[in-house]
Amino acid sequence: MPQFAVDGAELTYDDEGPRDAGSAPLVFIHGWTADRHRWDHQMAHFAAHRRVIRLDLRGHGESSGSGARTIEVLARDVIALLDHLGVDRFVPVGHSMGGMTAQLLALAQPARVERLVLVNSIGRMTYSRSRGLLMAASTRVPFRLFVAANIQRAFAPGHPRQEIKEYIRASAATPREVVMTLYSAMRAFDVLHRVREIRVPTLMVHGYHDIQLPAHQMLRMAKDYQDAEIRILDAGHELPVEKPAELTAALDRFLARTPATPESPSRRPR
Repeated sequence: MPQFAVDGAELTYDDEGPRDAGSAPLVFIHGWTADRHRWDHQMAHFAAHRRVIRLDLRGHGESSGSGARTIEVLARDVIALLDHLGVDRFVPVGHSMGGMTAQLLALAQPARVERLVLVNSIGRMTYSRSRGLLMAASTRVPFRLFVAANIQRAFAPGHPRQEIKEYIRASAATPREVVMTLYSAMRAFDVLHRVREIRVPTLMVHGYHDIQLPAHQMLRMAKDYQDAEIRILDAGHELPVEKPAELTAALDRFLARTPATPESPSRRPR
């Protein structure tokens, strides 16, 4: 698999599909403690007719590098990779922390982002006082227990236990420093006051049962987007693996639709 060196990290990535498809490449960005294979279903589907790029973020999967102290570092890594690949216009598709990264790409590179897709993602993490204390306390338990508790609650009730165990095992293989540093980076992330600046058509797909980043936090963000389409699916926080075919179908429909005009933004849940 190809790799790209950037700022002390070696990023592993896949770059597939036709270069002459006439459409902007899709750039898939995974979430916290995950890797690029979260997007296997979408890669297999879209690579047949358009260019698709995915990467393991620094310190995740088969990429090296220490943990990023801010989400901005991850966004800079993605831009560096796209520059290396000669990609100008693109469509970032980000899950959870990857969606935070994708929003920063849209804010920092507005002329290059053609559309935006946010999967189980938000503009700011918000907690009640009691939950904030619980989250802070959770960092003091043994590392494997911390990871297991977070991954376990990411799936909707009824998801196969063996699959959850496999994802816990894979997530726990992510270096502790990477996991904990990015955990702090996500908690500090906040672009809620800037999302009005994002004017490209945006698809927000969220799991109804998501308790990691609840849907009401996404809706709070969506109301300030200029052109947002919202879809709620019967899933938890791990939509790319809980409902891969439904997510791919939602992407297909969104990429095929004509953008709304600024005077008549699309914000209706569908």
